Amino acid sequence: MSVDSEAFTLDTNVLVYAIDTDAGVRHELAKQIIPAAAACDCLMTLQAILEFYAVCTRKGLMPRADAAAQALDWLELFPCGVASPAAARAALADAVAGRASYWDALLVATAAGFGCTLILSEDMADGAVLGGVESHNPFDPAGGLTERTRRLLEL
Repeated sequence: MSVDSEAFTLDTNVLVYAIDTDAGVRHELAKQIIPAAAACDCLMTLQAILEFYAVCTRKGLMPRADAAAQALDWLELFPCGVASPAAARAALADAVAGRASYWDALLVATAAGFGCTLILSEDMADGAVLGGVESHNPFDPAGGLTERTRRLLEL
């Protein structure tokens, strides 16, 4: 981890792409992102890991036991932040104001509470800032990782 690293988190979609072989180039890129993130200043939210399990099992991407094993591995690999009552209040305010869905707002507020200033997400508007956390789509439309993502992950 570099001295001037930026604290960040990963959205659920990056985690799901890492195991979804039908995701094409995003699958290969997510498989690069996650181990590189583990060596950086990346905090995972409990919400993202549990959403990973729910999405993978609901969509039949992997058996429940395998999805649980992967979730448990990530809980060991990454520092993990859990939503606080303050994060829930912020998420509710953002959702009521129409700034984000409740679940996206909760993920962002949880990450912000642990000092994250960036979330790598394909689902949130690239460059949007919510609660002091900027969303960045790590996937370059040309098919690779964005330059910012490569710098962040030191790739």
